[in-house]
Amino acid sequence: MNKKTSDTREKILTTAEQLIYQNGIHATGMDLLVKTSGVARKSIYRYFATKDDVAAAALNGRDERWMQWFSTESDKGDTPANRILNMFTVLKGWFDSEGFRGCAFINTAGEVGDPDNPVREIARQHKQKLLDYTLDLTRQLNIDHPEALARQLLILIEGAITTAYVMGDGSAADNARDVAKILLEQAIR
Repeated sequence: MNKKTSDTREKILTTAEQLIYQNGIHATGMDLLVKTSGVARKSIYRYFATKDDVAAAALNGRDERWMQWFSTESDKGDTPANRILNMFTVLKGWFDSEGFRGCAFINTAGEVGDPDNPVREIARQHKQKLLDYTLDLTRQLNIDHPEALARQLLILIEGAITTAYVMGDGSAADNARDVAKILLEQAIR
């Protein structure tokens, strides 16, 4: 793939990701993608067979970037417990950022009814990666039930994201962090 091909494909995906995050999959039609990206429809179809293929590729890219960002920022804590608590500090920064619209994966999964739809599968994989990352952190605590704690923390993360978006309340991250601190204290005893 030459640089021009790579740049055009990346422009399509970047634009699609932004539009899907802002407006949702159904509101992001090919006409809007063409207009916003400045890439001709024929060129888009050269890279992607359908709009669903564009959406899936854009969401896969977002998954990789988001997980990299989240884990890198969360890992700045000096102990496993502090890295766990830092996840909520990282979330708060995201909640308070301009353009925060909740979780792209929850939002898009909610738009498609078919559980076998590729978008739903990408969302499931994203949540599994988030659980795996959280489990990696809880295993570093050397506690009896790291899997249970990781699942509880995932629920706190997801609840904080949803509450912050739906209620417009960035303090949801602080509240989730407070509950995570209690869970950690109980687990480490």
